Amino acid sequence: MDWQAAISGAAARVADHVRRTPVATLRFGARTVRFKFEQMQHTGSFKARGAFNTLLQAEVPQAGIVAASGGNHGAAVACAAAALGHRARIYVPRIAGPAKIALIRAQGADLQVVPGAYAEAAERAAEWQAATGAMQVHPYDAEATVAGQGTVMAEWEDQGLDADTVLIAVGGGGLIAGALGWLQGRRKVVAIEPETACALHAALAAGAPVDVEVSGIAANALGAKRIGDICFGLAQAQGVESVLVSDTAIAEAQAMLWRETRQLVEPAGAAALAALLSGAYVPAEDERVAVLVCGGNVAPDPLDSV
Repeated sequence: MDWQAAISGAAARVADHVRRTPVATLRFGARTVRFKFEQMQHTGSFKARGAFNTLLQAEVPQAGIVAASGGNHGAAVACAAAALGHRARIYVPRIAGPAKIALIRAQGADLQVVPGAYAEAAERAAEWQAATGAMQVHPYDAEATVAGQGTVMAEWEDQGLDADTVLIAVGGGGLIAGALGWLQGRRKVVAIEPETACALHAALAAGAPVDVEVSGIAANALGAKRIGDICFGLAQAQGVESVLVSDTAIAEAQAMLWRETRQLVEPAGAAALAALLSGAYVPAEDERVAVLVCGGNVAPDPLDSV
């Protein structure tokens, strides 16, 4: 797979449909950190890139689109489907939380909330696809999805990214796979995962994707039970390091982002910064570090009552 060509194509394809999100260089204590604020993307996460890239090159059947999601992917698919005039049915688990459920509903999708976690939503989505012939949009383990997510890194470099190392939070692996596909080893990429939702970490240790138990404050965004094959292949080939962070460290980074930058992000969005602030990842003295802030759908919505 020529990932750079695929991502360049995706960037051209989605340019009129996604936001060019801002970047900043900020001081945190004694360290300068480069940020990209992808939580300012449509529906509050990078997921819109993969959703639009997928639908813009697909022949969508009369039965429409179906997707399973922990929340952010479902909102992005619903948004892209509405923008392009397609019907969408989205399955989410109850642990997605009221804010993300409300966000999906606001996009006009046929929303189905199911018991359990993402795995249960995925099962229901697969059943619907089999019964109706609807087109399924995978949240992370599909080439079109990964190429779309890779446009984040292509865009960041075009904005003048000045970093040796990029820290990226990992759930199912679509975002980091896109970054790895674009960079091809030109910069160091470090995978950041919660201690209680670490599918890539477990796969790298086992030498193949394996199932993991999932829990914790970032589970509704980073709670994939099994890492995607595309992500695993790229991460293993490029020797990616996986660093684990605690829920406490994630919550502290989330609070720090609000206090220091007035950026309100969800736990998954703060996970990469948590590795830096907690010392889970310690850069070399002269290492220039960048943090990708990936999602901002906070639960509960702080302005829900307004």
